[in-house]
Amino acid sequence: MMRREKITILTGPRKGTSCPVTGTLTIGRSPDSGLQLNDAQVSRKHAVIQQTALATVIRDLGSGNGSYVGSQRVTEQRLSHGDVISIGPVDLLFESKAPQEQAPKPKPVVVFEESNKDALQTQAAESVQRTFFSAVGTAQTVDQARRAQERLAAIYAANQVISSERDLNRLFERVLDQLFALVPAHNGAILLFDEQTGRLEPAYMRKGREENVTISSTIVRRAFDRGEAIITFDAADDSRLGKGQSIILQNIASAMCAPLQHQDEKLGVLYVDTRGTTNAFSDSDLELLVALAGPAAIAIKNAQYVDKLENAYQGTLLMTANAIEARDHYTVGHTWRVTNFAIEIARELGWDHEKLRECEMGGVLHDVGKIAIDDAILRKPHGLNDDEYAKMKVHPERGARMMQDVAALTDLIPYALYHHERYDGRGYPFGLSGAEIPIEGRVIAVADAFDAMTSNRPYRKGLNPEVALEELEKGKGTQFDPEVVEAMVCAYRAGRVDAVLQEYGKKDDRSVSCAFCSTYIPVPENGEPGDEFTCGVCHRRLRLCELNEACFTELLPASDRPSSANNSRNVRLSSREEDNTVR
Repeated sequence: MMRREKITILTGPRKGTSCPVTGTLTIGRSPDSGLQLNDAQVSRKHAVIQQTALATVIRDLGSGNGSYVGSQRVTEQRLSHGDVISIGPVDLLFESKAPQEQAPKPKPVVVFEESNKDALQTQAAESVQRTFFSAVGTAQTVDQARRAQERLAAIYAANQVISSERDLNRLFERVLDQLFALVPAHNGAILLFDEQTGRLEPAYMRKGREENVTISSTIVRRAFDRGEAIITFDAADDSRLGKGQSIILQNIASAMCAPLQHQDEKLGVLYVDTRGTTNAFSDSDLELLVALAGPAAIAIKNAQYVDKLENAYQGTLLMTANAIEARDHYTVGHTWRVTNFAIEIARELGWDHEKLRECEMGGVLHDVGKIAIDDAILRKPHGLNDDEYAKMKVHPERGARMMQDVAALTDLIPYALYHHERYDGRGYPFGLSGAEIPIEGRVIAVADAFDAMTSNRPYRKGLNPEVALEELEKGKGTQFDPEVVEAMVCAYRAGRVDAVLQEYGKKDDRSVSCAFCSTYIPVPENGEPGDEFTCGVCHRRLRLCELNEACFTELLPASDRPSSANNSRNVRLSSREEDNTVR
């Protein structure tokens, strides 16, 4: 998790004003700065504060009066909590801390102690469920029937909420939200069976005041192994539990547990308890728990299927992007940078979450048609002749044809097919102009050109980003959509683009190149060989290595990387096409 950091103004007319540092914060006199200091001694673009996986650094942007940390003028320096930064006549306080809500939640402790399991008096979960759903028909009074109907209505409503969720982590939260609304629990947990360890592992925890919650393994193992629903009215004194240490030490007064089972597959258990409150649960509470565990198990299984499909989808796109990169080693990393640029443009244009996700995937595949281009053309180290360039120009259509028969990729076709159209109608493959060009193609065109200009190639050095932005401005209304160019400029001025640039971090004496996408990452002074961190561009997990006093990165295998639905996957242009990108 990123650290919680902020800058507070200590002097001047805006004394006391605070500004959070999230990712990148630009400081300067320009109105586009994240923190504007309207003073003649402050340059328009004076300095930038950048969060990385390992540290937060301040970089002077060539200001006239310099940037100071304490009394020392700095070009680039790692910041520590309490540092005072001087920008012109203004003093700023840097504060950094890891807040509790951002710190990794401690894993609940599950103690597996030996207890007299045979002494437990339990009921099969199926029997409890049948009793619950037959309650209305067997009610003898109007009040009993009314209460039974209320419980059925509550379970129905909870089932509607749970069944609508497909994200696994949010699903766990919703299950316990609904459960806590139905029964008087202090702590709750969802434990799932791990096939690799052969144990029940906590997947989600809802706890009261305790820093760590110990769950009675006797209860959860019995519920899981035998498919039984268990209720204890006074767990600390219940002889059936064998005076388990977890129950005594944690003051568990009442507990309930039900199995999570999908058809014949045992998924885990749903567990709740109270602390210091005896006889907190009733038989009707156990019926509610079992009635909720059934649809929860179905929803969990469905979400697991969705998660697997999403991972497979992401993995396939990642493999395809790798194949594109492998075809043209001259433009390594281009795929990842273009996609990041495109996402930032799309954010400025106000695209919603689903459209941003589509943009991410479209960026990954925008150059997929280059897989069909001959190596002799794709890897030619110099400019292409007319015949070679004509063959290169077919790659947007080749990419579209590759995707057209895959329903899941249909929405991504415009990113590949139209990213070489020009706003004035002089592009290819169709010569579309203005709004005739789908917005997806117009976005990729700008992102593509910006990376083409700012990245190094074997035959030339990349341009300064400011120069590249000027070229984009010159191309407004001719090569590029003016609105998309403005979005790119705004994203850059807001500091959301800098860290994606290929050599942004190379200015640091201890920078290292990402082993996957070639982006340079600054390593702070306290970085040690063996430290693991994430590349901010391709989001791959890396390990810092050192050999003969030289630092480099090692790509961690997929099994060592935390999965994430938001991992950015990105794409690239070809060096030859880039020769024709900006005129």
